[in-house]
Amino acid sequence: MNAFKLMLATAALSLTVFGADRPNVIIIYGDDVGYGDVGAYGSKMIPTPNIDRLAAEGIRFTDGHCAAATCSPSRYSMLTGIHGFRDGVSILPPNAPLSISTEILTLPKLFQQAGYTTGVVGKWHLGIGAKDVPTDWNGDVKPGPLEIGFNKSFLLPSTNDRVPCVYLDGHRVVNLDPNDPLFVERKLPAIRKHKGSTQYPDAKKNPEAMTYYKSTHGHNNSVIGGIGRIGFMAGGKSALWNDETMADKFVEQAKKFIAESKDEPFFLYFASQDIHVPRAPHPRFQGKTELGYRGDAMVQFDWSTGEIMKTLEENGLTDNTIVIFSSDNGPVYDDGYDDGTTVKTSEKDVDRGHDGSGIYRGGKYQIYEGGTRVPFIIRWPARIKPGVSDALVNQIDFISSFAALLKLDVPADEAKDSRNTLDAFLGSDQVGLPFMLEEALRNGRALRIGDWKYLGEGTARNKPKGAELYNLENDPSEQKNIIKDHPEKAEAMAKQMAELINAPGVR
Repeated sequence: MNAFKLMLATAALSLTVFGADRPNVIIIYGDDVGYGDVGAYGSKMIPTPNIDRLAAEGIRFTDGHCAAATCSPSRYSMLTGIHGFRDGVSILPPNAPLSISTEILTLPKLFQQAGYTTGVVGKWHLGIGAKDVPTDWNGDVKPGPLEIGFNKSFLLPSTNDRVPCVYLDGHRVVNLDPNDPLFVERKLPAIRKHKGSTQYPDAKKNPEAMTYYKSTHGHNNSVIGGIGRIGFMAGGKSALWNDETMADKFVEQAKKFIAESKDEPFFLYFASQDIHVPRAPHPRFQGKTELGYRGDAMVQFDWSTGEIMKTLEENGLTDNTIVIFSSDNGPVYDDGYDDGTTVKTSEKDVDRGHDGSGIYRGGKYQIYEGGTRVPFIIRWPARIKPGVSDALVNQIDFISSFAALLKLDVPADEAKDSRNTLDAFLGSDQVGLPFMLEEALRNGRALRIGDWKYLGEGTARNKPKGAELYNLENDPSEQKNIIKDHPEKAEAMAKQMAELINAPGVR
């Protein structure tokens, strides 16, 4: 019997230790929400009263991070405790198979072992289906969340700028008409072969079909709902989502899960599509900011957060529920659509006077602080004293930290990059991690040790030459590369980073 199965076998014996004291846990996960997109973190142009209230009632971390500057590896790291680069996880295409092994320990499996009901609502983008086998969208769509530890799931299977543009409830596409079977392909000729299914316009040949707004780069394959998407799909017309009602749909499902699970401990991973492109906030939120649909989508996300908080209050669950609010990576502006943003991606930091990264440099896709330093709030009224913490913390450490809270052991060969930082998460440790490894696109890697940050390409032969070194205490915006002034420090950090990248883990 391996260590993981042994833990499963003994978990039931541990339940008597904590009994009814097990807190509910909800992770409210934003998409491309930057440090400076929240009022409590300095935003002046986007009203976020519900998130601000959450921050006032909990701990607002000033140095809280996701593990990667892009979505799929960031989510992978949070749910597995393993850096995405170790398992080759990058931004996944529409028809990618499940990237998480069904055999390993995951965050939802950990909660299941402690007797929790587990659920996921929202954006998945971690792949669905078996490797080397085309996913059957017209039958049981699996393996997916239910196979890696979630009891219930309601998803957009990939992300909202990718096909298929349908909801998945458990293993089944919602409202799918069997007479209009659904297919997903990477190439247009392959999708045109499915002649018995609804055919959608190709954005390249029919740009006029993009009636909601145009694409500015990429996002020019199948046009669904007047919006160009990545990837091609055919069929499933009766099952198509409405982009403008997506937040309502996810909030409805989250409320349903909480109501059905309230009598026993539960874990809910609420993964909002906001504020990822294509941004299509409900008309009641449009025009709420001067930042176009990006700002309006953030107001919508704040509303979603408030609705979840209200549901907890209505069910008497607020005091003993841990609510974590964070994001999968830093901000991005024009990320492929003409939706009112004025700068492309995150190379320029300000859009209409608003800097989604706050004082920090860069954003999504980038290894600078703005790529991974994100809003990070934890509220637990029964135990956490409200305040502000400067502790260095990371989402990849959720598995080991919650294992400590629930008095479960994590086998040495599981969640190998996750460390127990429970004291920092609960506010009793104001220092947090002694060091932290981060990743971005194109093999970008960074190592944080206190206020020192070393940036390199992440290879075992990494040398300080061509790399960057910053001291965030004096230069939080990473404007002055001081690597020439501190060659010994850079050399030592380069060596440590290479060792961490090549090591099986950090515990």
